[in-house]
Amino acid sequence: MIVKCNATQAMGFLRDRQDINTGLESGCVNPLVCDIFKHDFFEHPKSAVNFIKKINTVNPVAILNNVYESTMIKSKIKIRTKYVPAGIKILYEDRDIIVIDKSSGLLTVKANYEAENTAHHLLTNYVRKGNPKARTELFVVHRLDRDTSGVLIFAKSLEIREKFARQWKTVEKKYIALVHGNLAEKSGIIESYLSDGEDYKVRSVKNPQDGHLAITKYRVIKDSKNYSLLEIYLLTGKKNQIRVHLSEKGHPVVGDMRYGKNIKGRLGLHAVSIKFKHPFNNEEMLFETKIPQYFLNYFSLTEKL
Repeated sequence: MIVKCNATQAMGFLRDRQDINTGLESGCVNPLVCDIFKHDFFEHPKSAVNFIKKINTVNPVAILNNVYESTMIKSKIKIRTKYVPAGIKILYEDRDIIVIDKSSGLLTVKANYEAENTAHHLLTNYVRKGNPKARTELFVVHRLDRDTSGVLIFAKSLEIREKFARQWKTVEKKYIALVHGNLAEKSGIIESYLSDGEDYKVRSVKNPQDGHLAITKYRVIKDSKNYSLLEIYLLTGKKNQIRVHLSEKGHPVVGDMRYGKNIKGRLGLHAVSIKFKHPFNNEEMLFETKIPQYFLNYFSLTEKL
């Protein structure tokens, strides 16, 4: 559901940053729109005016995708599109880092059953310009599950990776999840202690000493009769955290064969954005991607039922 707001109200919120919270609390501004105002439009008033005209008629999901397209940071190194490996979209590259949008089904790093068809191996070959004798190395900053798509960062030196590690607790990671059912609470925080069992499945445990604290913040941005689309902020980064928390809440991620229903299809989980400070110059950087069309198609089909 879209909470309506007229242009006069919205411009008032834009003129005074403090009024954003007032608008949010009063319910006359969609929370998603408030977030966009805060992060993207104070420095671009003309864009804001055009954007506001669409608030009453555009779905929040469409708003997100439009903003992501307009706020892309330009790459410092020219992206050689012709040579970019399948399953990877390069969002940004400079002398220290490379940021990509990884497709679902592609491993981040090698596993016992696969060594070459991984984001790490394919990107290493890309930055070496196809020369196997080149010495350029890439270092893993963080990982995404094979079936999770979205934003992924690699460092071009061990020093840069270590600088990322020192700031990682302050890095903002946002996901989009497609889940079964309708959540009774449209926003909230899920908190538990997670433990990895002998069957390699992660579960919540009652005793804090038996697990690691995991905190997941969520908000429903779209729902239908049988499914919901969630915006998720990962406040901690534990193995399978989002999938376990949503499954235990009774709303497993669509396509999750391990923690959810036995339904075929890609995993409905996408790392939509990441915000951090560049480890070399301390510049704040925000990388965002579109919500996969697969997620949106799911809604268009179910809403006709």
